[in-house]
Amino acid sequence: MSTERDRAALLFANETFYRAFAGRDVTLMGALWADAEQVTCLHPGWPPVEGRDAVLQSWHAILTGPASPNIECLHARANLHGDTGIVICYERIGPDYLLATNIFVRSGDGWLLVHHQSGAAPDPGEETATPRGRLN
Repeated sequence: MSTERDRAALLFANETFYRAFAGRDVTLMGALWADAEQVTCLHPGWPPVEGRDAVLQSWHAILTGPASPNIECLHARANLHGDTGIVICYERIGPDYLLATNIFVRSGDGWLLVHHQSGAAPDPGEETATPRGRLN
């Protein structure tokens, strides 16, 4: 694959992650995480979550809980490092913003998550005036 096609596929995988999150789709969320890799997740305010089963349990709790947030991904930027892809983006939850790092590994023809980290961020200001990578 070309670098631009790889980058587009990586951004599509990231968008799919946020579609699963926004749609509270537990099944799709589970399909996005690597099963042969040691996966980790750092949710805001949580201790580190390690291992695929624990990570998927954390997402199940978030997606099916009564306080599951409405989320929007903004300004996703993808970087490729061989068979590893890193996406940095803003997450908008209501009036608040988080900054997220999503790390993917190449698996067959696609990308699977091995790490998600999200934490508080200042309002990105003008950068969000014309969102790229926005989910509708």
